[in-house]
Amino acid sequence: MHPAPSVIIFSTLSGLGFGLLFWLGFGMPGPTGLTAFIFFAIAYLLAVGGLLASTFHLGHPERAIKAFSQWQTSWLSREAWCAVSALVIMAIYGAGLVFFSTRIAVLGVVGAVLSLGTVGTTSMIYAQLKTVPRWHHWSTPAMFLTTSLGGGALLAGQLRFALPLLAIAGAVQLYYWISGDSRLRDSGTTLASATGLKGGSIRAFEPPHTGTNYLLREFVFVVGRKHSHNLRAIGLGLGFGLPILLMILPFHHVLAGLAVISHVAGVFATRWLFFAEAEHVVGLYYGKRTA
Repeated sequence: MHPAPSVIIFSTLSGLGFGLLFWLGFGMPGPTGLTAFIFFAIAYLLAVGGLLASTFHLGHPERAIKAFSQWQTSWLSREAWCAVSALVIMAIYGAGLVFFSTRIAVLGVVGAVLSLGTVGTTSMIYAQLKTVPRWHHWSTPAMFLTTSLGGGALLAGQLRFALPLLAIAGAVQLYYWISGDSRLRDSGTTLASATGLKGGSIRAFEPPHTGTNYLLREFVFVVGRKHSHNLRAIGLGLGFGLPILLMILPFHHVLAGLAVISHVAGVFATRWLFFAEAEHVVGLYYGKRTA
C-alpha cells in the first residue's frame, strides 16, 4: 500500500502513547501531582495526536463518527470504541493521581487493558486483510503489541521490562520481515486464479489503464530490494538495537532521552516499510507484482 505519512504517524505515535498508558495504569511508575501530569500529558499527546493524524487519510474525515456504529463487524469501529473508552477511563484515573494523589487501582487496570486492546484492534485492521498476504498473519498483531509495550516501558522508565520487551519486539519484527517476503508467493494467488482462466501461462495482453487510478495510488507501491534492506537495518538498529545498548549502560537522563528518540525514529522506519512492502494482490492484475 502507499505509505501515507498520516497512517505512519498514527501507527507509530498512538502505539507509543497507548503503550505508556498501559504501564501508567499498572502504577509503573506511580507518579502523583505535577510529575503524573507530565507523564499523562505525554501519553495523551502521543495517543490522541496519532489518532487525529489517522483521520487525514480518510476520504471524508467529517464522517469519522460513523465508525462507531459498525462495532459488530469492523475492527476500525472496535478500535474507535477501545480508544475512546481507554482515554476516558485513563483521564479519570490520571485526575485522581494529579489532583488528589490517589491511585484508583481498578480504573488503572481497566484503562491499561483497554489501551493495549486499542493497539490490538489497530493491528487487526491490517491482519484481517486476506488481500495483503504479508499482513494476514499472527505476526502483525504480535509486532504491534510488543513494540507498543516495549516503547511504552521505555517512556515510563521501566527499564527492567523495556529491555526484554524491546529485544522480543526486535525479534518479532525480524521474523515478520523474513516470513513475510514469501507470503504472497505462498498464498497461491496469481493472475490466473484472479481471472479464473486455466491452462498455460496467463499474462495481461495490455495494461488495464493508460493512466493511474485509485487502486494504483493506494495499493501498489514497489520498494527496491536494496533500499528495503537498508531501511530494515536502520529500523532494526535504531528502533531496538541502539535503545537496548543505551539502557545497558549506566543510567543517565541524556542516554535515556537518546534511547527514546532512537526508538521512535526506528519505529517510523519500520512502519514506512510496513505499508510500502504490503504487496496487495491487486498489483498482480496491473503487472506490478510477481507471485
